[in-house]
Amino acid sequence: MYVFPYLCRRSNYYQETDMGRKEEYKLQNEQFMQTLRTEADVHELPCGILYKVLEEGTGAATPRSNSVVSVHYKGTLINGREFDNSWKRNCPEAFRLNEVIEGWQIALQKMRVGDHWIVYIPYNMGYGTRTSGPIPAFSTLIFEVQLLGIA
Repeated sequence: MYVFPYLCRRSNYYQETDMGRKEEYKLQNEQFMQTLRTEADVHELPCGILYKVLEEGTGAATPRSNSVVSVHYKGTLINGREFDNSWKRNCPEAFRLNEVIEGWQIALQKMRVGDHWIVYIPYNMGYGTRTSGPIPAFSTLIFEVQLLGIA
């Protein structure tokens, strides 16, 4: 069996290039969050999640970690690329809060029924260092979320 040494070198080159791109993308996402922190209408939770209130709800209750919530949402990346949208499907989503990404768990427990926010989730509270479908590793997740109900 003969091993083609140039294939190994080429593979290492692509791995190094890919790592460089990931580091660059990670830095872009961190800079995006840092810039948002300077905006007057953006609030920060102690864990680093940022949010902007679009509309305040009239409900008094907030979800707990084991609550089932009903929400409408749109998810985008920092470049504006949309990866999910329940409004387009005309179908709100219902899920148990402790079964979603950490960023959603934290942010939604701060919301009241009727609240409509934009939530900026740092990559380490989203999908972290792994790719998930159309979402690259190190992605800041931007969700427009409206909390419709709590069960």
